Amino acid sequence: MPEHHEQLPPSVEQAVWEFCLYIAGGAPHAARASDNLASLLEEYLPGRYQVEKVDVLEEPYRALHDGIIVTPTLVKLQPLPVCRVIGDLADRNKVLLVLGLEGEGS
Repeated sequence: MPEHHEQLPPSVEQAVWEFCLYIAGGAPHAARASDNLASLLEEYLPGRYQVEKVDVLEEPYRALHDGIIVTPTLVKLQPLPVCRVIGDLADRNKVLLVLGLEGEGS
C-alpha cells in the first residue's frame, strides 16, 4: 500500500498574500495608493502576493456589498485575519503594522 502523507498548509512565510484595493477611478489618491502598494509588496512579499483592484465607480454594488465607503481602501484577505487600511498607503510603517508584515522581507 502506498504511504499517505497529509499536506500541511503553507506557512505564513510561504503563503500567497491576497489583497483587494478599492479605488475611485483615476483620482490622484488612487494612483498613489496603487504605486505605494506595489512598491511595498515588491519589497516585502516579492512573488508572493495577488492584488485585485476594484474601481468603485464601475462596481458600486460590489463596494456597497463589501462595506467600502471610503477610497482608497486596501483589504488584506489572506492570510487571516482580514484587515483594512484606508488612505494612499504613504505611511509605510503604519501599513506594515496593520497588515502584519513587520519582520517580513528586508
